[in-house]
Amino acid sequence: MAILGIDLGTSSVKVIILDTHGHTLSMSKASYTVAAPQAGWSESDPNAWWSATISAVQAVRAQAPQARITAIGLSGQMHGVVLTDEKGQSVRPAMLWADTRAQEELTRYRTLPASLLEQLANPLVPGMAGPLLLWLAKHEASSYDRARWALQPKDWLRFCLTDEAATDPSDASATLLYDLYADTWTDDVIVALSLKRSLLPPIIPSGAVAGHLSMKAAEALNLPVGLAVATGAADTAAAALGTGLLAPGPIQLTLGTGAQLIQICATPTVGPEMRTHLYRAADSSNWYAMAAVQNAGLALDWVRAMLNASWDDLYASAGTVAPDVEGPLFLPYLTVERPYHPGLPNNGAFLGLRIDQRRDQLLHAALTGVASGIRVAFEALPSAHETTSLRLAGGGSEHPAWRQMLADILNQELHSVDTPAASARGAALLGGIAGGIWANAQETASIAPTTSLIATPDARRVEMYNRIYTRYLEAIDG
Repeated sequence: MAILGIDLGTSSVKVIILDTHGHTLSMSKASYTVAAPQAGWSESDPNAWWSATISAVQAVRAQAPQARITAIGLSGQMHGVVLTDEKGQSVRPAMLWADTRAQEELTRYRTLPASLLEQLANPLVPGMAGPLLLWLAKHEASSYDRARWALQPKDWLRFCLTDEAATDPSDASATLLYDLYADTWTDDVIVALSLKRSLLPPIIPSGAVAGHLSMKAAEALNLPVGLAVATGAADTAAAALGTGLLAPGPIQLTLGTGAQLIQICATPTVGPEMRTHLYRAADSSNWYAMAAVQNAGLALDWVRAMLNASWDDLYASAGTVAPDVEGPLFLPYLTVERPYHPGLPNNGAFLGLRIDQRRDQLLHAALTGVASGIRVAFEALPSAHETTSLRLAGGGSEHPAWRQMLADILNQELHSVDTPAASARGAALLGGIAGGIWANAQETASIAPTTSLIATPDARRVEMYNRIYTRYLEAIDG
């Protein structure tokens, strides 16, 4: 028996086939584009997601033709919103997590009574479904009125698989429309904002069966009709499951287009002034605190493209260029950042440029700036001061020199989690739970990936980067 895991990311979908011993039998990826039709907008065509999913599923099946798929699990990029009609067809492009057009709509939230804001237990971010739906109701009433469902990205993909609308607590809790303490949609907030409650789908546990593979989807994917499809989870929650992060204690850093620092919580404990996020975990019993960074791989990719550099060029500069307190400084605020970044600059910048500086110094500065932004987020976590090591996961963290820079700037030992696609693996595990292979998330601990020490802070570089970080904080504080 084997399970198919599908992770719908921001710019690509990853698909794996996992056996019941936790071994990856095959893995594939297919990309699609993210559009920015106006400044601050971030959109994607859901039909491109489906085409890429078909391609990636067929590719993994070709790599492991003998694998007998018995269930499917899902994970996907968090936040954003996909408006669909009754049949699941999108009525406009999907709005993504990096979209900032609903900044003004956050004022509607700020006028809510404190008791309602406490139910949300999260900072107000424009790229979440609630603010985006407010924007749509005001600026695109025709789309809003036509819509039957407002879905999260992975939930739209599951609709394509099953013809059933649903979501799970990990994604629902990241919409600013969810009561973290009552564990359900917050009807009081929805009514106060005058949003349509009927747009929101039923909430089902992440590892539950949310539907079965339809004949149409089975033919497109070349899979058996009727396979159990798990509800699935938000990509960060799925990554925690996929890496075996199942209990309070360790902090895990995941690097991709964005970056997330998470820690499992046994109770829903809100940080000071709700500066960090609190969401439901994928195991149906825990929560997780999260400090996120919008401008991680997103900013690095922009710098790389602007300077006509390869990813190898970029990451290599972490090892070939020495940290320089007087060198160029990069502020990676290309999109609006999360609220724990002091000063919240509206734009990114290279500062301290001189005519004698080289391209590799600018690449090094870009890495330093992104790592400094991650440190700001790390230090916002309530328990950050209690740890001396981090678990590191995600595709954006594989280059040794980049890992060493992160260890030095964060002043933390880094332990790599041995899995190349944590969210897709977590998705597959949820599929296995839905398919009856494991009774619950805790049973998957026996096949959790191993961890290994990969980077230790170097005292001399830590001191240098501390001075650069002080300069960075002064720059973003204005």
